[in-house]
Formats: sequence, structure tokens, C-alpha cells
Amino acid sequence: MSIDAVNNRLYVSHGTQVNIIDLTTQKVIGAVKDMKGVHGIAIDNELNRGFISDGRANAVVAFDLKTFEKIATIPITGQGPDAILYDPFSKTVYSFNGHSNNASIVDAQTLKEIDSVKLGGGPEFAVSDTVGKIYNNIEDLSKMKVIDASTHQVVDSFPLSPCITPTGLGVDLKYGRLFTGCRKNKGMTVLDLRTGKVLNTVPIGGGVDAVVYDPSTQYIFCSCGDGTTTIIKQGASDSYTVIQTLKTEPRAKTMALDLKTHKIYLSAPSFDTATQKPLPNSFHVLVYKLN
Repeated sequence: MSIDAVNNRLYVSHGTQVNIIDLTTQKVIGAVKDMKGVHGIAIDNELNRGFISDGRANAVVAFDLKTFEKIATIPITGQGPDAILYDPFSKTVYSFNGHSNNASIVDAQTLKEIDSVKLGGGPEFAVSDTVGKIYNNIEDLSKMKVIDASTHQVVDSFPLSPCITPTGLGVDLKYGRLFTGCRKNKGMTVLDLRTGKVLNTVPIGGGVDAVVYDPSTQYIFCSCGDGTTTIIKQGASDSYTVIQTLKTEPRAKTMALDLKTHKIYLSAPSFDTATQKPLPNSFHVLVYKLN
């Protein structure tokens, strides 16, 4: 899931398409369809383009943010693109490829793959510091790789212990903190963005996927597949306190945060209680707001 703050829209990956929701009316207003296996969505408001990682097609799909029409399907050399990121510093799109342990770099203007970065392990979520560095969780190595956005090279590698199986990643640019969701040990690990030093680890729910940070409230949200979202309050001197374990729905682990309204959005289908299989036509979006 991804939010386009400029156009006030929510993009929701849904099988072979991306559903588009107007955040004012909270109604579906369109879709980008006919892909093979959608994962992430990245937004470039300067060029009025969105970018979708199509994992089964080994491609990045560019579309128009106003009309929702496809602009181009960009083949990449990486295999199994999953997480995707637009970096405003380099004006490039990074697709993080789970089957080839690398990242493909696409020029947002020319819509061509221009380079790739070897990561040495399976990449998960990534964030940009907006001034030249990209931080990427490596799930099977329990490390974070730091990519120089100018040279397209890995320039540092941070060990994440006690974090095991890092997935979601949030960032606090003001104070220079990274928030990593750790699936195996059910924790959220806090790192110093500049040094990579582990500063704290906070217990969270099971099966974490996404992690997002709200700089206005200083809340960190960790959405978990066990049907909970752990909400953590950032305090002074790197103190972090769980203030709520929000009950959501089983497997509602895909999440986006609207920084204007402070609402969080999660998506999931409903499941047959006997077979645990998704029920047909049951995919939906959950909306939660601050009290």
C-alpha cells in the first residue's frame, strides 16, 4: 500500500492490479490492471508518475497519477521484484528483487533500467534519507545494507542483532533513526541512521510486515500478520514504549499511513474459519484513526 499525499489517494496492491481509493471520500475511483503479480507502489509527484513492482513479470510498471493509464512496462534484469522505492535525490526508482538478491535501478524520466546493485541476500523494505543514501533490510542475513544513490554501490552494512528476519522499515529523518520490524524475534529494533548502532529493541506482535513512522505524533506502527498492529511511542533519550496493541484482522499486515489525517490503512481478505483459505471477493481495506 502507498499514499500519494499530493493527490490524496491510496494505492492498494491486489493480486494482478492496483486499486485506487480517494482518501477524501474513501471510495474506489479506479485501478491499474492486467499485471501478473503486484507487490509495491512508489510515487513520483514531480513527474506525475507511479511505479509498480510486478513480481511475476520481472518488470516495473509506470502509470500516470492523474489518469491511472499505464505509461510503460519496464523489463528489468532482476528476478522477483518486490519492495519498491522512489528516491527523490537521484530521481530513480529502486526495485528490490527477492529472487536475485539485488536491486534494479530505473530512471524515472527515461523509464529504462540503468543499473543494478548486488545485495548478497534477500532484500525487504527500504527507505531513502533523501540526501543520497538508501537503507535496505536484508531478510535472510539480518543486516541492513546502505546504498550510495550516486554511485549505485553498497557503502556500509549494519548488523541488526538481536533482530532476526528484518522486514518492514520506517525512518525518522529529523532525529536520524531507523525502525526495523523483526519477524522471527517479534521485535522492533531502533538504529542510529548515521552509525548503524542498535539503540533499542521493543516487543511487537507476530508476523510483522510493514513499519511506518508518524513524525507529528512520534508514533511508530508495526502491522503484524497475527491480527494486531503494535503502536509505539517515541520518547526522549531513545525511549520507546508500547502504548497500544491494536486488534485488527488476521493477515492484515500490509499498511500505509496518511501523515495529514494520521489514519492508518491495512488490507486483507476474510478467511474461511475451517480451511483458512481466503473467501472469494472478500478483499477489503481497514481504516483506523486516532481517538
